[in-house]
Amino acid sequence: MITTERADDVLVVTLDRPEQRNALTPSGLDALEAAVTGTDAPVVYLQGAGDAFCAGADLDVVAALDNPREFAAHGQVVAQAIEKSESIVVAGVDGAARGGGVELALACDLRVGTTEATFAETGVELGLFGAWGGTARLPRVVGDGEAMDIALSGRVVDAEAALRMGLLSRVTADPRSVATEVAANDHGALAVLKRRLRDDDGRVEQERREADAFATLHAAAEFDRG
Repeated sequence: MITTERADDVLVVTLDRPEQRNALTPSGLDALEAAVTGTDAPVVYLQGAGDAFCAGADLDVVAALDNPREFAAHGQVVAQAIEKSESIVVAGVDGAARGGGVELALACDLRVGTTEATFAETGVELGLFGAWGGTARLPRVVGDGEAMDIALSGRVVDAEAALRMGLLSRVTADPRSVATEVAANDHGALAVLKRRLRDDDGRVEQERREADAFATLHAAAEFDRG
């Protein structure tokens, strides 16, 4: 489900489950965390295989959850690992990012997309929401107004709109080239800059409440198991 390839100073991490639009299971989350935290590469480039970045959590897994709060907290731990990694993590979005896929991208230091990149928090259609830190990070990235619109409407945000609101840092035909560009800088300076720019511990309690709310909604949600 997760593959890695080292290219000089960039570790390329691929969510490699294209038949499921790279949806993540608990084991996939663990593998992603291990890939990001187990490298000494100064830059990690996160991408999806096929025509999607990541569809978020595997809905078959979500529908069968016995402990939804634990599952939400699991995804939060992985997003935090991305955010706190010593490496600069660049998300390369070429295709759809949905739900947890949006949240993983939000945890990355840079989000670079092609013109095919799209984002949506579609969990609201199922009576749920993305609970891997999205309610904490989305307003910080795009502002309160845009965050409310994206979360409450479930609408699809295209690459142009994502760039305008800061959900994407750049739009380019070759997102991976940005990871290479970043890796060409002084590695010590990159690590220090990330620590200083990421110096915000205030979201821990917010994410705990987010996981609690997800568990409450999950208990009432109806899933199409057909």
